[in-house]
Amino acid sequence: MLGVSPNTLRSWERRFGFPEPKRTAGGHRQFDLAEIEALRAAFEETQNISSAVSVARERGNGPASPARLESAFGRFDEDGANRLIEESLTVRSVERTIEEVLLPTVEALAPVDDAPPTPEYGFAWRYATGWLAATQRTAPPASRPEGVLVFDASRAPDAEALQAQALELVLRRGGLRTLTLTADSDPNRLAHAITALDPRAVVLTGHGATLDALGRLVFTARRVAGEDVAILDYRGAIPHAGSSTVEILPDGPLAAREAILARIDGRAGSGRFARGPSRAIGL
Repeated sequence: MLGVSPNTLRSWERRFGFPEPKRTAGGHRQFDLAEIEALRAAFEETQNISSAVSVARERGNGPASPARLESAFGRFDEDGANRLIEESLTVRSVERTIEEVLLPTVEALAPVDDAPPTPEYGFAWRYATGWLAATQRTAPPASRPEGVLVFDASRAPDAEALQAQALELVLRRGGLRTLTLTADSDPNRLAHAITALDPRAVVLTGHGATLDALGRLVFTARRVAGEDVAILDYRGAIPHAGSSTVEILPDGPLAAREAILARIDGRAGSGRFARGPSRAIGL
């Protein structure tokens, strides 16, 4: 786990008194897992054993954090990632764990520009999408009558696909009836789904759809659900300006959910949300 030999570990014990093992009746050392994980995380940060011991002693294992989860993903350690998520859930809600731990960790590993994804990112992305899907299956049933339709234009393994999945989960956990469809859905076949959901809001997310494709989806949603349905942009789905406004949601799933609820409940006074001014889409 630490990447050192048993002799090195024994020398650290003699020199620093940390990590401090217990002894079995036969004299074998038994190290506490929390101490080892704390030392490993501190050593990865400092690259100096003396400093790492001081840091590990000072803060202990600490709460689950993006840095610790990134370390688990970097080792392809699914069990370690599971332990960290469970730790986070003891001190954070599901929503806060998603927004403060899971999503930032995967985004930190995401490839930059057109670089190919690393194996570590692929592992982290698959872990995250699997965890979000499993958590969604245990979400309580809708407690509100309003529906929200999400058109997702992201593609796996894009980090934006996780953002769309996270938004759907927190909307469901907020009591809303939620349906997510791909943005390349045939507009001619959408009427039944839209009629069944009867959405109060339509959210556009992901970066893989053209303005024309989004316009057709919005036109179909308004034709079936009515002109009063709110059209909302989550994380820059609209590629450029056009002739009529689409309201912009805040970037995080929790803030976006609050903005959607405010819009549905008539609490969004200016018709604009925290992230910035309205964008536009030609319809």
